[in-house]
Amino acid sequence: MSQGREIRLLEEDDGWWSAIDEETGVASQGETREEALENLDEAVALHRGEVGEPIEDEEAFLEDLGIDPDEVTGENEDDLPPFLS
Repeated sequence: MSQGREIRLLEEDDGWWSAIDEETGVASQGETREEALENLDEAVALHRGEVGEPIEDEEAFLEDLGIDPDEVTGENEDDLPPFLS
């Protein structure tokens, strides 16, 4: 028997909800619990590569977001954010 998915829901001070998938560490938010869970499902699917297009050029992707790749790229792969490793 497989174990179910563990999700943590938090109501923030501003009334929004945060949802965190404990296995993957992926988080999302929404104005309601339902919206937070729907957004989390989409974020986890993207994280797992089940939907969306893969990022071929990480540096160009970061630059398009206005992020300097040198500020997030470490000396070794262990220093990289999970989505780049």
